[in-house]
Amino acid sequence: MTTTKTKSAFEIAKTPEEWRRILTPEQYHVLREHGTERAGTSPLDKNYKPGTYVCAGCELPLFSSETKFNSGTGWPSFYQPLDNAVGNTIDKSFFMTRTEVHCRRCGGHLGHVFEDGPPPTGLRYCMNGVALKFIPKAAG
Repeated sequence: MTTTKTKSAFEIAKTPEEWRRILTPEQYHVLREHGTERAGTSPLDKNYKPGTYVCAGCELPLFSSETKFNSGTGWPSFYQPLDNAVGNTIDKSFFMTRTEVHCRRCGGHLGHVFEDGPPPTGLRYCMNGVALKFIPKAAG
């Protein structure tokens, strides 16, 4: 796992007012204010249909359903993001050091990554479901 420093500007930048117009209050809290949804509240945690999970802020594809697993934590978990989808920063809040995961295009806070996941990566990308949208795989 590599940790990168957050860029000062992202490809998609909006004012707080512009974000508030396109996001629900809960999405805004998580994506723009680094909040966390309550464990077990996201329907995406138990979703195992084929498809892609995209950023709720800018719709950048982030994770494939093929890398999703049941971590038992109450949050959607993946062992690997799609290529060039996320960035990482060090989060020293709550008296601990964690690796924050954000959308590389809009900077939206997605969750954290931990080194207790399954093979082949050993990583657990623990994501806030409200920060994601699920796009089902097209039939056919």
